[in-house]
Amino acid sequence: MTPTHTTGQLDTPAPTWRRETGVVIIGSGAAGLTAAVHLADADIPAVLLTRATDPAESATDWAQGGLAAVWDSTDSTDSHIADTLTAGAGLCDPAAVRTLVESAPEVIRRLVDLGADFDRAGENQDDYDLHLEGGHSARRILHSRGDGSGREVERTLLHALRRRLDQPGCSVRLRTGLRAVDILTDRHGAVCGVRVRDGAGAIGDLLAGTVVLATGGAGQAWTLTSNPAVATGDGLAMAWRAGAAVRDIEFTQFHPTILHRRAGQPRSGGRDVLISEAVRGEGAVLLDHGGHRVMAGVHPLADLAPRDVVSAAMHAHMAVTGEECLLLDARNFGPAAWAEKFPGILRMLRERGVDPVTEPVPVRPGAHYLCGGVAADMMGRTTVPGLFAIGEVAATGAQGANRLASNSVPEALVMGDRLGRWLRGLPRETPGQPVVRPSVPLTEPGSRARINELMDTHVGVLREAARLDTAIAELDALPGTGVLDDAALDTTAIHTTALLVAHAARERTESRGAHRRADHPETAPAWEVHLCLQAGPTGMRISREPVGRDSTVAALI
Repeated sequence: MTPTHTTGQLDTPAPTWRRETGVVIIGSGAAGLTAAVHLADADIPAVLLTRATDPAESATDWAQGGLAAVWDSTDSTDSHIADTLTAGAGLCDPAAVRTLVESAPEVIRRLVDLGADFDRAGENQDDYDLHLEGGHSARRILHSRGDGSGREVERTLLHALRRRLDQPGCSVRLRTGLRAVDILTDRHGAVCGVRVRDGAGAIGDLLAGTVVLATGGAGQAWTLTSNPAVATGDGLAMAWRAGAAVRDIEFTQFHPTILHRRAGQPRSGGRDVLISEAVRGEGAVLLDHGGHRVMAGVHPLADLAPRDVVSAAMHAHMAVTGEECLLLDARNFGPAAWAEKFPGILRMLRERGVDPVTEPVPVRPGAHYLCGGVAADMMGRTTVPGLFAIGEVAATGAQGANRLASNSVPEALVMGDRLGRWLRGLPRETPGQPVVRPSVPLTEPGSRARINELMDTHVGVLREAARLDTAIAELDALPGTGVLDDAALDTTAIHTTALLVAHAARERTESRGAHRRADHPETAPAWEVHLCLQAGPTGMRISREPVGRDSTVAALI
């Protein structure tokens, strides 16, 4: 039983209430909060909703590495663009990359104006303490309190929004513990709202002519992940069921250095411990259990090679040696440097019985970032009228086949800023009436562990046709359920994501960026195209789109 091949909506009880607003934003990370602040300033009726009880529970809040932007006179916009294009392995849209890189300093300055505090090397306004990370040719990464960059971004934006919400007559509302279940569409296929479920299980319809997905990624589809527990692919699954095109979803970035969790060892807070790339930027190295440098001779940048290169090298090394994990050695830092530069990582590691000051850290690659997602332009516009996707859930072409380190939070900020400004100038649309789409089954929650196992084994760092075929067949056959609860919604979204990634990975018969095929190890020039998947009334459609011109999105704008 599969939830993915045709358009539809989940089988839910009839809504018990219906309300109307101008804009619905789903997700309270950097992208969603940035857009919401703009709407509050423009007095546009909007609801920002998050399934979490704490709106700070987002991937943004956990981001350690920092924010990439050009600040130093020895750096340049062209250099940052070139590094991004190189990491993107031929699938970056150059216009989207230029928009990201040129806009990043401006949106970060606005963040500073809102109260964000980034680490400085001097007293001047732009005299930041800049760091180096994998794939970058210059120090351009801004940090806050060492490894607390994402938390500072989240804190600043959430505080800015709450200040506005406290003003009498503010037209924006923040709703926590309210989960989006499906995107509603009218008889023309345009968005007309969102079906939601509250903490008590009640179903309601929130009608709006504009819906913004800012739901983040789907790392929970794999066993080992840096993503928070809420990163189950909800936005991707809802957009898919509504008929939106999904692009480049096979490019799943595995971060090389996630703390190895032994079999049966529970996650803390639903996520694993990421050891930021900035740790290697400061001189940490990857070793095998014999003390040999893993990345020596693999790439000119060695341990600071792009993430896909490091993860692939680690995977290959472990396959040959049979080792379950490798070792990240940063003992040369000393206790003072660890405490000053990476206090959060130091605390989390020590809580789990590992002291990086005195011993190497056991690490292995884990699911980190979806380079693909809902096909969108840099304004967030998708193939469904009225539906926008911003941040990690969107595939704009800015990240290509492999995201350059610390480009994700800037992209979320830039997209949220651009969309927020654009929506301020639009007339309010009266939403149409929702139509009932065909019923899509929920997935039995007990299947979640099996989905994780299939994705780990067959749709991980290294893939091949036979294993992908096995994954697709088993995923298609998973049982459904008639019970609508959070566990079923989580599992259904993970199931949808898993199938989309597996189908796209099976279709792309080459190795490029974050997608590696054991049976097609070379990069094929004919595959320098976007791979687009779309659900239709009769099944899944797969097409190829030229890089730099997504005709399906362009046709709407």
